[in-house]
Amino acid sequence: MRDKPCFSCSALVPDIDGPVHRYMSSSPGCWAAFGEVLAREYTDARYGKNHRLTVDSYAVQHPGTSSQQSISSVAVHLASLNMVLENNMTQPEATKFIQEFVRHKHSFYWLEPPADLGKITVRHVLAASSPVDHLKAVEDWARAAWSAWAIHHAQIKLWMETSSKTLD
Repeated sequence: MRDKPCFSCSALVPDIDGPVHRYMSSSPGCWAAFGEVLAREYTDARYGKNHRLTVDSYAVQHPGTSSQQSISSVAVHLASLNMVLENNMTQPEATKFIQEFVRHKHSFYWLEPPADLGKITVRHVLAASSPVDHLKAVEDWARAAWSAWAIHHAQIKLWMETSSKTLD
């Protein structure tokens, strides 16, 4: 089986037919690779400690198109990455935060995805051979994905600040 780049994140993934996510645009091979990573995290707790970052990273590297679900997804997952990576929030705290943050989705709008969504992808995580390597790969992936969206960091932070004021 030959590999080809995912049209969204550019990861080299198997060139296969199969299912994809409803609004996060990816090639079937990339969606299958993400499924393998999730299976690893769900079946062995040693791999799942960075699960929040796994989901956030994949989502922002597969932003989809300008639909309300995609707009909300990108905003929420970028906010989560910000909370964990820049504000040192725990992943469970970030999950709780985004559950409240999403209530403000009516104020979010489409953020044009960057041309390069990050050099580290789901494929790098899938290649990890131990729990320690997996956790490190997920963290590196999250940092690369968050950094790729740097042009929109100020907007994400503004939405977070605005929503926090109304949550108090």
